[in-house]
Amino acid sequence: MRLTDLVELGYNKTAGFIWLKQGKASKLLFNEFGATSYGLEIMAFIGDRELKSLTGVKSKEMMIWVTLARVSVDGSESPGKITFSITMGLSKTYPLTTVEDDC
Repeated sequence: MRLTDLVELGYNKTAGFIWLKQGKASKLLFNEFGATSYGLEIMAFIGDRELKSLTGVKSKEMMIWVTLARVSVDGSESPGKITFSITMGLSKTYPLTTVEDDC
């Protein structure tokens, strides 16, 4: 995610809670899985190699915007995998190299 218009960033170390506020919503296009939308406010709890209870991030899947709820990275050295999950329990896994250039 490119932070070009970041207004506020916070981290509660005790709870593992992070948040950021942008001046305007943004979109990013990934070659492998299409468009991702970042809202004005993004919040999540940080876990071991994962973001849980994620809000403010959507991905376009089959012409429908779905809200991401969890992002996790497996612990293997190579080839690493990243998994995106929505609240309905559905998920998709991609090679970690899919997003490395944009991190």
